Amino acid sequence: MKEEAGRLDDRLAWARLPGKGPGVVFLPGFRSDMQGSKAIFLRDHCAARGQAFLRLDYSGHGESDGRFEDGTIGQWAADALALFDALTEGPQILVGSSMGGWIALLIARQRAARLAGLIGIAPAPDFTEALLWPALPPEARQALMRDGIIQLPSQYGEPTPITRALIEDGKRQSVLDAPIDLPCPVRILQGMADPDVPWRHAIRILDTLAQGDARVILIKDGDHRLSRPEDLRLLAETLDSLLAG
Repeated sequence: MKEEAGRLDDRLAWARLPGKGPGVVFLPGFRSDMQGSKAIFLRDHCAARGQAFLRLDYSGHGESDGRFEDGTIGQWAADALALFDALTEGPQILVGSSMGGWIALLIARQRAARLAGLIGIAPAPDFTEALLWPALPPEARQALMRDGIIQLPSQYGEPTPITRALIEDGKRQSVLDAPIDLPCPVRILQGMADPDVPWRHAIRILDTLAQGDARVILIKDGDHRLSRPEDLRLLAETLDSLLAG
């Protein structure tokens, strides 16, 4: 199978493999994109299985148009939903990495009937309110509210712009403030050495899920990216188990 690529509305970049269902949709994390190691690994794994696969870039990410600092969780979820609707059909398994796990849950709210499964890789729903805001020192909070934007140092490269709009919209997009009822199995892969998303956040997600077929798999020495060979093997095994029904 040959992967095809394009842009939705000349704005949002995507790449898609044709194949059998259920399809698999990969949702990248905050400031990540569809060229990351997990996205490419899943593409190759799905190609070997003959499975349909979609990867994408939100606005302001990767090859899509827009400025990152103009984006919000709600905007990126709307981008992903538009691509989901335009480029997939039938049952789908959502695989969300970090912020992509939040995006996956927001899509699930609106397209529950089309979900065959959901995998979160160090998922970070509600991270703006539950993780980011509490970690900011008082002077950074004041600067953010006064100036509308601050630059946070990042261990992954250039400083990360954080906007007041991102924080305020994050409150509106919260998913962990009420039970989440999904009609599909949920699997969460979480490193216990993750410096960005504490493993107890995964337990909080599990507690919020209403259905019984939900599991957290803890990797004692796993970091946030979970992109080592052994992590990717676990991801493939987890996906294969869901595809096997």
